[in-house]
Amino acid sequence: MNPLLLAPLLEVGKSLIDRLIPDTDARRQAEADFLRMAMEGELKQTIAQLEINAREAAHPSIFVAGWRPFFGWVGGSAFAYVGLLQPLLTWVAQVNELPSPPDIDTEFLWVVVSGLLGIGGLRTFEKRAGVTR
Repeated sequence: MNPLLLAPLLEVGKSLIDRLIPDTDARRQAEADFLRMAMEGELKQTIAQLEINAREAAHPSIFVAGWRPFFGWVGGSAFAYVGLLQPLLTWVAQVNELPSPPDIDTEFLWVVVSGLLGIGGLRTFEKRAGVTR
């Protein structure tokens, strides 16, 4: 479930429980049950997504299993250009009175690569926990 939708959903559920259950102890129990159900649903969805990711990674076709590495290499190459190559080429162009190389807008690139790095961090956690194949 989208985390931006989870908080309003929890508020609506809490306000309904407050209106429908007058007893304080029963209300607290109902709120705890509601939160537990919401968290279990979120956990089930996360586990399902991880299973899909594992099936994709094990697929023999490069077009299914290779999309994450492709974005990793493209993102890494773009950051290498922006961080190393482009400043060097700009300096060489200024020294030789040539036009500067093009700039790359890294805002969108950063979003994509940081998402991939987050997935990579999860894999590191799995390796340390001994879940590797």
